[in-house]
Amino acid sequence: MAIPEHFLAELRGRAGLLDLVARRVKLVRRGREHTGLCPFHNEKTPSFTVNEDKGFYHCFGCQAHGGAIDFVMATEGLSFPEAVERLAAEVGMEVPRSAPRDRDAEARRKSLYDVTQIAADWFAGQLIGVAGKGARDYLQGRGLTNASIERFHLGYAPEQRDLMKRTLLSRGIEETQLIEAGLLIVPEDGGDSYDRFRDRLMFPITDNRGKIVAFGGRALGSQRAKYLNSPETPIFHKGDLLYNLPNARGSARDEDRLVLVEGYMDVIALDQAGLKCAVAPLGTALTEAQMTASWRLVAEPVLCFDGDAAGQRAAHRAALRALPLLQPGHSLRFIALPAGEDPDSLVRAKGAAAFLDLLAAAVPLSEMLWRMQVQGKNQETPEQRAGLRKELRVLVGEIADNTVRAYYGEHFKARLQAAFGPRPSGPSRHGEGRGFARFGGGARRGGPLYSPPIAAQSGLGRGWKADTYRRERLLIAALLNHPDLVHEVFEELGQLHLSSPELDNIRKSIMQQASSDAPLDLAGLRNNLKSSGKTDASARLIAELTGPGIAQLDPFVRPDAALARVVLVWTNIFRWHRLEDMRHDLKAAEDEFGRDMTDEKQARFFALQKAVDAATAEATSLEET
Repeated sequence: MAIPEHFLAELRGRAGLLDLVARRVKLVRRGREHTGLCPFHNEKTPSFTVNEDKGFYHCFGCQAHGGAIDFVMATEGLSFPEAVERLAAEVGMEVPRSAPRDRDAEARRKSLYDVTQIAADWFAGQLIGVAGKGARDYLQGRGLTNASIERFHLGYAPEQRDLMKRTLLSRGIEETQLIEAGLLIVPEDGGDSYDRFRDRLMFPITDNRGKIVAFGGRALGSQRAKYLNSPETPIFHKGDLLYNLPNARGSARDEDRLVLVEGYMDVIALDQAGLKCAVAPLGTALTEAQMTASWRLVAEPVLCFDGDAAGQRAAHRAALRALPLLQPGHSLRFIALPAGEDPDSLVRAKGAAAFLDLLAAAVPLSEMLWRMQVQGKNQETPEQRAGLRKELRVLVGEIADNTVRAYYGEHFKARLQAAFGPRPSGPSRHGEGRGFARFGGGARRGGPLYSPPIAAQSGLGRGWKADTYRRERLLIAALLNHPDLVHEVFEELGQLHLSSPELDNIRKSIMQQASSDAPLDLAGLRNNLKSSGKTDASARLIAELTGPGIAQLDPFVRPDAALARVVLVWTNIFRWHRLEDMRHDLKAAEDEFGRDMTDEKQARFFALQKAVDAATAEATSLEET
């Protein structure tokens, strides 16, 4: 059975030809294209070109030519259906199979592109005719030029109830096609269908190939809805598309800049002012698919929302929605517009330079998240600060990528430290006034707390750096014998990766108890482990790490060691332990870059290398404190 054409079009759009080719060919950017040595014949001078905007590759030497599916077929020796299956699995799509009745639907779908194009041309004709005078006056008042009106193919839908319907039916278009394209509304009472758009300025919406698939209509009269968009149709899925993306794609790549604004007029005003890299969602909150499409063009799209309360809420929703999608090297930045302003009003009043200044001052996603949690909130009491810390921890937990999540955790920890001051550095009598028993149990010894010098805190010299399991035992033993430590290093504990399943079971149970109102004691810890079906090995390990022989493991984990010193040493060991994970990530990135020398993989490798160097310096500095 045949594969529907609309599915193949969407697959080509999602697959990302540039990334696909870059896995096999080292590409160098040349303007809007990328060049490299042809994978299909031996050559010393690059003659192979990839143009992702147009969706094809071409070799001027051997004349190889095609798109994403063709490239997979040629390089992997697959048939057409096999290549489609392979690409679809990679981008998370399921290949549909076309039965005979489906082929009829596919033919109707193809005809819908013709219907929407004919409708767009008719709307454009109405705009320049007698009926469109009011719409032309509105556009003139908004400062739009004739060139912009033509570039965006703007039109006008007359206010008569069924004028478009009657006109297009007279041209041979069927009523069912107009309904299926979302241009007519069928009353629920069974009455005659009528035009969906009436007395509205019309904005054609294109898919990623530049084909018109839908419309947005701006009310010019007293209609209840200021903006009205086409409904979902066989060729239009509003959550997958961005307004003006085909026009903005080339400029975005050339300038390495993509701006996401709220409305059609914002896009057109920026384009007319010379900023041709603006796009907009289609009347909905920014979706995951739209973010992914943006990241294919630039690493950090800039989100620009109106300066009112609704705009800020939209920015916050976008920031939260982006968290699970973050990958190394890809994020978002945000523009804070002046209150009451939108991009259209700003560039009309102050010119493109004012907007460029805002772009230069765009804040990263991490800053936006911090502001969301602290602005307008009181952070004076310990309880309020603890609440802030918990909220930030929840945000960080939404990030799926381990590396990005770890760096966000470190970032917010540093922000909290800077905002609320350093921890006390002097000795403290841990456990006093805290209202819960220590994990180790037993009475505290009298006299000064044991605080060995830092030089004596590694019983095997620096052996814990090389011995992963011993390092993990030290980290968990300190938590078991110092319950106050849990709250001091809770964020680090959430990021801690342990190779021992038994130790990791204990870590998870400690975090669960610390997050609840239950007292932090051994009985509660054992109950948690028992309820999860993990008791014997973990119980033996707890007894070992809290028993009288614990001093042989390392003096700093003893119950009578000073908490300030315990925090310092625990943090030092944790940093070295995390550094080992980062070095593994760096080695994997280096190997991947060696196999596929793309700009993206090179950037990831260098970013990880820089991060490892910084983490090494940080761990070494803390060790010498």
